[in-house]
Amino acid sequence: QPSGLKCEPFPEFEDNYLWTLRNHEGFALIVDPGDAQIVLRQMQTGLKPIAIFITHHHHDHIDGLAELMRHCAAPVYAPEDPRIPFATHRVRHGEHIALPELGLDFRVIAVPGHTMSHVAYYGGEFLFCGDTLFSLGCGRLFEGTPAQMLHSLDLLAALPAQTQVCCSHEYTLSNLCFAEAAEPDNPERDEIGRQIREKRQQSRPSLPSRLAIELACNPFLRCDQTKLWPHWSRKSQLVIQNRLQAFTALRAWKDHFR
Repeated sequence: QPSGLKCEPFPEFEDNYLWTLRNHEGFALIVDPGDAQIVLRQMQTGLKPIAIFITHHHHDHIDGLAELMRHCAAPVYAPEDPRIPFATHRVRHGEHIALPELGLDFRVIAVPGHTMSHVAYYGGEFLFCGDTLFSLGCGRLFEGTPAQMLHSLDLLAALPAQTQVCCSHEYTLSNLCFAEAAEPDNPERDEIGRQIREKRQQSRPSLPSRLAIELACNPFLRCDQTKLWPHWSRKSQLVIQNRLQAFTALRAWKDHFR
């Protein structure tokens, strides 16, 4: 990570985060501005947006764009999707976006599943993954198939272990409850869980997470744990004979988990 960069989640709506990544001069990347006012307030105290990244078309990720673009000229990078207006640059899998002010080069990763056109952005040690990978969870499958989502999660899981996972919702506590049910015996997860509960009790964000934590604790990244398959199969009432069936069963169970 280039020195002097500050990565910060700003709470918006019920449980969303708008992310900023800024340097000491105030130059900043903005990710998924659902609420323009958050950014406009920061601009009054010296924030200078140099780029806006959009991960997917849902309103809580793009509704601030129109207002924001009236007040700043930062380019807007977004996937090819007519449901995302105002994009100045349409991005595809494997493309690179240079942000010289921050000394970073971001790679675009196509991650269909939650939506079909969803992308993630990886640069430095930062992963802005929208609603694909959550801390201890993953996004619901609104448009894609389990096979697409599993492949997308595999792409993210292959990034370096120190990668900071900057996802778009504060779902970590409820995901933790599910992770405890899905894998009752995981001491590392229990320790992480204690830290998460402490942060949330103090109204601090649980994010960013780190990929190493997710690989050790997030059940959706642990579908190769064959010893858990009979448990997941009972809970979901689905047959599990391979990783994809394991993921499908786990996601189905999570969709109805209370």
